[in-house]
Amino acid sequence: MSSAIEIQQVSKRFRLYKEKYTSLKERVIHGGKIPYEEFWALRDIELEIQPGETIGILGRNGSGKSTLLKCIAVILTPTAGHRLVRGQLAAMLELGAGFQPEMSGRDNIYLNASLLGLSRKEIERSFDEIVAFAELEDFIDNQVRFYSSGMYVRLGFAVAVNVDPDVLLVDEVLAVGDERFQQKCMQRINQFQAEGRTIVVVSHAADAMRQICNRVAVIDAGRLVTVAPPGEAIRTFRDRLIETGAADTPLPTLEDTGELVDSRQPAPPMTGSRRVEIMSCFVDRPDPDSRAHLFSGERLALTLEVSCRERMRNVAFGCSLFTDRGDLLFDSDSAILGEEHELPVGQSVVQFEFPSIPFLDGGIVINVRVQDAGGGAVHARLEPAATIKVVNPGRATGIVGVPMEVKVSSGASRLPA
Repeated sequence: MSSAIEIQQVSKRFRLYKEKYTSLKERVIHGGKIPYEEFWALRDIELEIQPGETIGILGRNGSGKSTLLKCIAVILTPTAGHRLVRGQLAAMLELGAGFQPEMSGRDNIYLNASLLGLSRKEIERSFDEIVAFAELEDFIDNQVRFYSSGMYVRLGFAVAVNVDPDVLLVDEVLAVGDERFQQKCMQRINQFQAEGRTIVVVSHAADAMRQICNRVAVIDAGRLVTVAPPGEAIRTFRDRLIETGAADTPLPTLEDTGELVDSRQPAPPMTGSRRVEIMSCFVDRPDPDSRAHLFSGERLALTLEVSCRERMRNVAFGCSLFTDRGDLLFDSDSAILGEEHELPVGQSVVQFEFPSIPFLDGGIVINVRVQDAGGGAVHARLEPAATIKVVNPGRATGIVGVPMEVKVSSGASRLPA
């Protein structure tokens, strides 16, 4: 089967002019040449998209995502390489582009739809559906300049999705309008998927990409970093943000040795004397040599090295899990679990084990503490003891993974009347 979109070694160069000569004298002095710098927005992009596939493009601002989409849409001509699109194409790059503010919504539908390739008869057949989708029945004959921003983008989206394309390009428009209209947009995208249309989506909403995309391409500084299933690609994208310092709340860097944190210095005690110290924390995780993250549902184990100056009875060992933004996910201790512990003089090893991590995606910060049982004084703590990354290989979204089954049976309802 032939691919729907072929992108072969596509590069795009722009000229950035630092100065502008306006007078004849300046132009004569400089020989008519205006100095500029070359900026490569895309470098050697190689990508093949199959018919019926939904692929997302992730990247930071200025990474080249929209430039790539415009090259696919034949709005921009690549400096090098070539692209091929099979089938009718519709691009939702700038909703409402081409709308004339002095014209009515009705006239703008005809104008905008014709720019997207529809004939007048095709527009007339789709007109009522466009107006109903945009929810502008009472305002369609008003001038567009009187529309609110929400009405404006709703009309632009309604026109674009009624082009009936084989290939649909979507650039940062999955969050237009209010929540109810966003649901309508997603339903239309899902309808296109069910009809086997090819969709290319550019968005900063990583979770939305996880839900609707078969694959995700990550672009950084104009270069293609990876093309992978959504969970793996989103992890790579967030790793790139951390490496470049672009994340809102950067996570601590993972160690190459397979130990997420090796904390040799004890943290200061919250209260009481330094009777006990947490010397270090090691994280045991699957495949430490091949990946520095956990998959949702995998086992997590922490091993603490504890040094005690005097024998301690009725000791509890506590553990707290936070998101990388500081939201508490879980907190418990051994006393809550009904366990009694004591520490002899010298070194001891304390182990925490989580048979299955339920979190779906993101950074998890782990704090540990040694305290008196029953919520008493905290004698030592380590904050953070470790930082882990959890990657959701599936397509569910949220914070935690909740087991779910869906069963359908025929016949009358068995619910009580």
